Amino acid sequence: MLSSAFSSEVSVKSFFILSGFLIFMSYQNSQSISSYYSKRIRRIYPAYICVILISVMLGAVFTTLSVNQYWALKTIKYLLANLTFLNFLQPELPGFFASNSHSAVNGALWTLKIEVMFYISVPLMVACFNRFGRLPVMALLFLSSVIYSYVLFAMAQSNGSGAFIELQRQLPGQLTFFIVGAAGYYYFEVFKKHVFYLVPIAVLAFVLKVHLPWVVLEPLALGVLVVYFAIIFPYLGNFSKYGDFSYGIYILHFPILQLLIANHLFVDSPVSFITVAAALVLFFSILLWHFIEKPFLRKSSHYVAKQGS
Repeated sequence: MLSSAFSSEVSVKSFFILSGFLIFMSYQNSQSISSYYSKRIRRIYPAYICVILISVMLGAVFTTLSVNQYWALKTIKYLLANLTFLNFLQPELPGFFASNSHSAVNGALWTLKIEVMFYISVPLMVACFNRFGRLPVMALLFLSSVIYSYVLFAMAQSNGSGAFIELQRQLPGQLTFFIVGAAGYYYFEVFKKHVFYLVPIAVLAFVLKVHLPWVVLEPLALGVLVVYFAIIFPYLGNFSKYGDFSYGIYILHFPILQLLIANHLFVDSPVSFITVAAALVLFFSILLWHFIEKPFLRKSSHYVAKQGS
């Protein structure tokens, strides 16, 4: 099965690791806190708003309900909740994807509220680093997140409630991965010096994970692999000169997949389904970058500067 080869859970955790690396770097390279927040808003919000509004418009076209039934309280609630990163309050639109196994319009957006909370907390974390020492504060945050995850997992195991698992994957449950990414940034030279020892150890940890305290070791092992393959792995080409489509791919892929599923396209050919879906996601991500994301970024932004290299 494809789900055994491609894990969305691991992808999300990897996303938070890379986010920790890049967001702390962004903050340290910012002239002020206001400059840092301005960069984060410009990078995230314009494309996010665009995707939410397009989803509502698509819902109006493809809904199985009447016009009056669609443009009702739930649709307004969807707009308000999702535009404020509270998509868990209203993830569905009336009559849109109702026959799909998952009725959420864009199930990937749940991570963005956590990401925004990380953005807000970074200046406070750095202030604590400066006041009490970077490594002790990182260790305390990591340990606190581990304890939170362990307690929630134990509670889920004891009563079988999925609500505890849902709470476990929220903040501060994901903080371990963000902090590991931050450590990758601050101690990058140390990491780079020992990378050829750390990578095999990380791979071995994944092989033996059922025998290890995985809630503690998973962020560390995954962090080693993500930082290595994202930043140190031998150069494969300057693809960023064409634009940074990663964010667009992330916030567009789910509704595009949902549309294909809802219209029963390529149901007998998984390869065709994946090929068409990938092509559509990439195509619309390129459009989103050039017409929405890039125009809102400052010319000094490294996202824009890379295109000239």
